Amino acid sequence: MSTSAAAIDRQESQPVLTVSALTALVKEVVEGTFPLVWVCGEISNFKRQQVGHCYFTLKDDKSQIRAIIWRSTAATMRCDLHDGMEVICRGHLDVYAPSGSYSLVVEELQPKGLGALELALRKLREKLAREGLFDAARKRRLPSFPRRIAFVTSPTGAAIRDFLQVLRRRWCGAHVLIVPVKVQGMGAAEEIARAIAAVNRLAHPIDVLVVGRGGGSLEDLWAFNEEAVVRAIHASRIPVVSAVGHEIDVTLSDLVADLRALTPSEAAERIVPAIDEVLSGLKNHHKRLAAAIRGRVSEARSRLDGLSARHVVRRPFDRFHDLIRQLDGWGDRGSRAIKNRLHRLQQQLAADSGRLESLSPLGVLARGYSLTTRAADDRLVEDTATLSPGELIKTRFARGTAVSRVESTT
Repeated sequence: MSTSAAAIDRQESQPVLTVSALTALVKEVVEGTFPLVWVCGEISNFKRQQVGHCYFTLKDDKSQIRAIIWRSTAATMRCDLHDGMEVICRGHLDVYAPSGSYSLVVEELQPKGLGALELALRKLREKLAREGLFDAARKRRLPSFPRRIAFVTSPTGAAIRDFLQVLRRRWCGAHVLIVPVKVQGMGAAEEIARAIAAVNRLAHPIDVLVVGRGGGSLEDLWAFNEEAVVRAIHASRIPVVSAVGHEIDVTLSDLVADLRALTPSEAAERIVPAIDEVLSGLKNHHKRLAAAIRGRVSEARSRLDGLSARHVVRRPFDRFHDLIRQLDGWGDRGSRAIKNRLHRLQQQLAADSGRLESLSPLGVLARGYSLTTRAADDRLVEDTATLSPGELIKTRFARGTAVSRVESTT
């Protein structure tokens, strides 16, 4: 096969990319694979543009990479960057298509002298933040008047003394359970995490859980940056107050807790109210309540006076007497109506009796007529042909009845 034929076969089996297309693929792969990287090295060829962007090379003894710090990021950096400076950078890789080169876009930079602890702390903070442990939406409010408070701390440190002193001065209605633990050194984080879990399992419920100690260096406070402690605080069903260190010290425990206090003394101030303020508030409420009651009483008295001035209240029986007279009038009218009705019925009865008397057979008998019936069955005899000689008959007169025997009929 000729050289040209082989080239044609390779072209048909694999597409030929343009430089732009190939660079675009490389850009997609590189930037997608390395969205966040930590890189340490030495700064060389450092240049700061007039607009504020910084360009330099980050190198070690074997390799180097171009690096960029955009103006918005560079303005927040406190250290003075220069050639030969050892630094630790956090950023992402960016492929610049026109030159086909790639660079590290620095988002955060610190001198390497800060040490591994600072770097480890930042990485852990980013990890836990992505999991949502520091979300403000999950933080709970503390009870207004806690009755039982647990403090996980060293029993011999100044933190517990300061806390109790402020607590006694402000409020006397809370009981404090001191849970002794190591607050620094080997195994301190595990002790603190176990103590937090143990407080959550107590039979008598705790209202507020305080985790803290006095200030110190990053190494001294490191136990409160350990993942075990942070997750124990996050899992606590009791609201947690973090009181670690002084104002300038911020630990991961501060970020995950429901409330951060700058010092143990401030924790006591924020957990319980000041009794003087509560008493003052109660007095104000008492005054407002008394004023409201007096207002309601005055309003009720005015309404009562208005009601008492009404005729129905001053002479309540007048209406009753009116109803009695009305009832008596109805009784009289009813009696008269009944009498008139009875009189009309009596007259009608008399008239009906007269008409009935005129139609009665007894009236006919009184005029001299008689009524004859068979003696055997009292059947009326209307025709002599129905009688037989010797048959008994009864004859009824206006006064009395006579029984006779038929001798003969005509």
